[in-house]
Amino acid sequence: MKIEVIVTRGKKVSKTFLGNAFEALKACGLNGKVVVVNDLQTILKYGIKSSPALAINGVVVIVGNLLTQDEIMRLLQQHLSTFT
Repeated sequence: MKIEVIVTRGKKVSKTFLGNAFEALKACGLNGKVVVVNDLQTILKYGIKSSPALAINGVVVIVGNLLTQDEIMRLLQQHLSTFT
């Protein structure tokens, strides 16, 4: 599983969101990697107009919200069958 934390501003936002995503993945007992994406080409490819955003295995699942670990865990659990 690949989780992409998509950010266009502030290192603090990306660091916080990245940490929340990593901890959520770990807490769900899933294997995968979490990466920060701030490459303009990728952001445009996803059609993201505001950040931060979260993509799981190439599918954008949330845009414009800095999610907590629990919120990311709920997203992972809700969409587990879709992304595995």
